[in-house]
Amino acid sequence: MPSPIRVLMVTPEAVPFAKTGGLADVAGALPVALASLGCEVRAVMPRYRQIDARAFGLEQIMPREVQQFAGAEIERDIWHRKTSDGVDWYFVNAPAYYHREYFYSVGNTDYEDNAERFAFFVQQALQLVKRLQWKPDVIHCHDWQTALIPAYLRNAVKTPMIDTRHPFYAGVKTLLTIHNLAYHGQFPKEKLSPTGLDRDLYDNGDLEFWGKINYLKAGLLYANQLNTVSRTYAKEIQTEEYGCGLDGVLRKRAKDLVGILNGIDTTVWNPQTDDAIPANYHVDDLRGKVQCKRALLRSQELELRAETPLIGIVGRLVAQKGFDLIERVFDDIMALGVQIVVLGTGDPVYHTMLEKMRDRYPDRVALNLTFNNSLAHLIEAGADMFLMPSRFEPCGLNQMYSLAYGTVPIVHATGGLADTVRDYDSSAGNGNGFVFTKYEPTALVDAVRRAVSVYPDRGRWLELMRTGMREDYSWRHSAEQYRDVYEEMVTVW
Repeated sequence: MPSPIRVLMVTPEAVPFAKTGGLADVAGALPVALASLGCEVRAVMPRYRQIDARAFGLEQIMPREVQQFAGAEIERDIWHRKTSDGVDWYFVNAPAYYHREYFYSVGNTDYEDNAERFAFFVQQALQLVKRLQWKPDVIHCHDWQTALIPAYLRNAVKTPMIDTRHPFYAGVKTLLTIHNLAYHGQFPKEKLSPTGLDRDLYDNGDLEFWGKINYLKAGLLYANQLNTVSRTYAKEIQTEEYGCGLDGVLRKRAKDLVGILNGIDTTVWNPQTDDAIPANYHVDDLRGKVQCKRALLRSQELELRAETPLIGIVGRLVAQKGFDLIERVFDDIMALGVQIVVLGTGDPVYHTMLEKMRDRYPDRVALNLTFNNSLAHLIEAGADMFLMPSRFEPCGLNQMYSLAYGTVPIVHATGGLADTVRDYDSSAGNGNGFVFTKYEPTALVDAVRRAVSVYPDRGRWLELMRTGMREDYSWRHSAEQYRDVYEEMVTVW
């Protein structure tokens, strides 16, 4: 019987330990799904100040040591937790780098030493597995914060912490997952020294991007295999419109780039078992959803109107998520006779816009400028429709949560939204949501109008809800695809 694939997951964040976005959901759920398929999975991430050892049951396994790095002496120790799901988690604890109020930035300003912080982190990850004498078959890297690992393994790099010329690292393959190509990890070229990479890699263009170092570009060039989080986004990022200046690199690596749709954690996002909602329900008994709508409206101090569709919006309030479109047509959408509940934070411009809309429609618009996980679950369960008109969306999770909860999504046909939401055809009775293809205000309004026009027909609407609820977007199918990629890398490369 062949040995199980050994996978080291290297990530800057993961639930339940630390989260800023969808990357954390993926990094938290995928290792568990892979372990259930027989892979031997270990994961490593920074131990941020917010990761309390007692609360998470962490154990210190390597003592506080001083590491020479970037001309400084950095104290670090290593902590460990073995989860009940069979995944070993390791935490690089370096207070000088990771014990801060935020993970990457303050507001819109990145920490000035992010280049050092994450070069140190990935070198620690490589040092860790050697000290443990646990050699992975594949190191699975996530986003720019870990993208130097492929460059280290494909080049002879010696620093005070690692020496990739050592036989231990021979044959280790790397997979780099692009969760959002818009974030590169760009730094002044003077930051090259802490990486330990040779100046020639900058001069020949492998690290250089418009006069700066680009961590993500290095990973795109040196990883054995690349993937992103939906099939459509894998195609989109090879175009000038969505490529963020790296489309040429991605076209060169096109044969090594695949799209694997993210899954959702059905132990957390499941209307049958969700303890964050007032009433559970399932595809064959939707009475609990009616109770959830009542509870949501009551919590938002909105009146229950039986014939009025309730639209939910949850996410970052930024232009990428389509709020530039929403701003231009908010009154047109309200003219369709809907109620809207919004949850999220983001650009102050959209905070102000939404506050004005709430004040204009106080009996039909509720606004929550905060992060509230319980309310996010209640919105998914209590809303009739979920609006997600993103300009681009590498994968998206909320549209899949919505389908699972019988909340009909209204989306722009991009990235993972295009891969998961099929436009409803009233004549054929197929589809699971409402989709607009042109990123234009009138197209958005038309999609909402079509949804509102179907809503009064309870027979058609219930079937539309049930179509989404019957679909399987759990992590198992996605994990099987990742396992196949790992096995191909190990046996073919």
